[in-house]
Amino acid sequence: MRILDFWLLQRPKALLKRIQLLTGNPGIGKTTVLTKTVNILKENGVCVGGMISREIREKGIRVGFELLDLANTRRGWLAHINQKRGPQVGKYRVNLSDLDAIGAVAIEHAAEKCIVIVIDEIGPMELFSEKFKQAVQKALESQKPVIATIHWKATDKLISVAKNREDAEIITVAQENRDKMPETIAHKILNILKTEKE
Repeated sequence: MRILDFWLLQRPKALLKRIQLLTGNPGIGKTTVLTKTVNILKENGVCVGGMISREIREKGIRVGFELLDLANTRRGWLAHINQKRGPQVGKYRVNLSDLDAIGAVAIEHAAEKCIVIVIDEIGPMELFSEKFKQAVQKALESQKPVIATIHWKATDKLISVAKNREDAEIITVAQENRDKMPETIAHKILNILKTEKE
């Protein structure tokens, strides 16, 4: 047994944090850490649902952000430089219809049907959607493990509530820790699930 495994198994249940909130500078790799964590959990037979948002580039230039529902691989646009309507964030306009119909619905479905809920990310674009915010609140209150990324400087009541929960842990993704982080987070979640069965 590795030292990490032994430490996790010996942790008192009260210290296990059900909600893992990843933050860090733009481009540091939060979504990559999250995606790798999801893969480890799935390899261990865990049902994981929720939404991932990832940047889309054309000829090396970022043109927008794609939404992906982890449960059924439905895709849509979170925001795009050519989006004609919707709230504007920098050079992008947010696609509220896809955010509601794919992103928020994916989180709601995960809260109802899956074991672990993933939210990427709680940030300025996503927070324009009331349906998204309601879905996140539902996830936080679900008593299920939640892994979410939080924009490094976004401020909102929902983010404050999430960060201040007793069952939440804030993790800063940095260059020196990001390679080992997926395995560490996955082990924490697996240990929580194990102790819940005992």
